[in-house]
Amino acid sequence: MPIRAGSLLIPDSDLSIAFIKSGGPGGQNVNKVSSAVQLRFDLAGCALLDERVKTRLRRLAGRRLTDEGAVLLIARGERSQEQNRRDAEARLAALIEAALVEPKLRRPTRPTRASKQRRLEHKTRRGSIKRARGRPAGED
Repeated sequence: MPIRAGSLLIPDSDLSIAFIKSGGPGGQNVNKVSSAVQLRFDLAGCALLDERVKTRLRRLAGRRLTDEGAVLLIARGERSQEQNRRDAEARLAALIEAALVEPKLRRPTRPTRASKQRRLEHKTRRGSIKRARGRPAGED
């Protein structure tokens, strides 16, 4: 089933799901059931995303990016395969949605003359308050 990420529909051809054994507590059942999910998204081969989005997604993926250019998500928090698969798909969708948002261009600004004046007046006022804390003049 394709994954919906924002307004995009990621096709199954770009995804591969493998079920692996999950470690941790669980008694004898943990040795028999492969409930953890390994979701691989072929970022390099995805024609749906443009290059700027792919670059942002690579940066957001961090350590989850493989050498082949795929995003690898492992979900093992739940006890059932189905819940882990849904969790991995939701995390991938959130990652893609975050990459779809283009960051705003920052334009550097300069302080106004009035704000500089206010800052200097505040500094002068604070300095006079601190000077008044000392010993009164003439006392030795």
